[in-house]
Amino acid sequence: MPESRAIDYAIDTRDLTRRYGRVLAVDQLNLQVPRGALFGFIGPNGAGKTTTLRILAGLLEPSTGEVWVNGQRLDRDWHATRQMIGYMPDFFGVYNDMLVWEYLDFFARCYRMPAARRKTMVGELLDLVNLTDKRDANVQALSRGMQQRLCLAHALVHDPQVLVLDEPASGLDPRARVEMRELLKELTAMGKTVVVSSHILAELAEMCTQVGIIEKGKLAACGSMADIRRQLQINRTLRVRMLAAEPQALEFARRALAANGSEPSSTPAAEPVVITDYSRPGTTLEVGLSGDDQNAVMLLAALVAGGAPIADFYETSNTLEELFLQLTEPENA
Repeated sequence: MPESRAIDYAIDTRDLTRRYGRVLAVDQLNLQVPRGALFGFIGPNGAGKTTTLRILAGLLEPSTGEVWVNGQRLDRDWHATRQMIGYMPDFFGVYNDMLVWEYLDFFARCYRMPAARRKTMVGELLDLVNLTDKRDANVQALSRGMQQRLCLAHALVHDPQVLVLDEPASGLDPRARVEMRELLKELTAMGKTVVVSSHILAELAEMCTQVGIIEKGKLAACGSMADIRRQLQINRTLRVRMLAAEPQALEFARRALAANGSEPSSTPAAEPVVITDYSRPGTTLEVGLSGDDQNAVMLLAALVAGGAPIADFYETSNTLEELFLQLTEPENA
């Protein structure tokens, strides 16, 4: 029986390492994924993410290190804990001579599921992935997006608690990607933990509760977007849009922004930058914010008290692409 212990993570790796001869694919990786998370796992080509996902799915053994899934340690038998994991590879094969319902029924038989339960399960999964109307269609007649959803249903046949999905949106058109994204959100709402890799970073940033960035087999950063920004010590940036203002009001706003909420200085240390935004009227200024939220409050109060006609006042956010590039630049790799 696998070793067990109480833990609050769906996935917890300890110094996970995998070598292919002299090639070190995963290097003492320590990754924690909370239960119920929709976790985005990203990295440049060759960073070790697919190897890591295959180890989590029980398809590869680590060279050294430990893997825990929902408090169960994966040992060399892996059978009991593998029942808790559903895996969807980046490249998959479907049996073209099968009907859609037969395809799912076949894998249910592999898990020794009773006939009565198989029939119910097939109907539930086809409904979940919106393929009920394709129940009697031949698998090879399905579109790429439909085949992706069918393979996701395959990963769900044994009702796993953890889903490991390697590039599930690969090759999909925009509508199919939206459908896949909403389906993954629905699965997490059902209480499942989903680990998903993708090169479509904007979509991961939108749907994932946490993100892990792997570089050269090591975890470069992990957590929510806010956590990663703090780890990278990225400065906060404010944008302020003002409607048409008198030159005196505009100059006051420039000095107030440069002072970051302190008494406006006649010799600002950091001159705000004018941002061109043809879609919105007025003047938009951008400036770095030193300090915490209280500084932002003081700054907004100073602008209003000085008569600046504020239309927008907000903090810009670094995109996941920007964070990814900062962590995986050639000079940092």
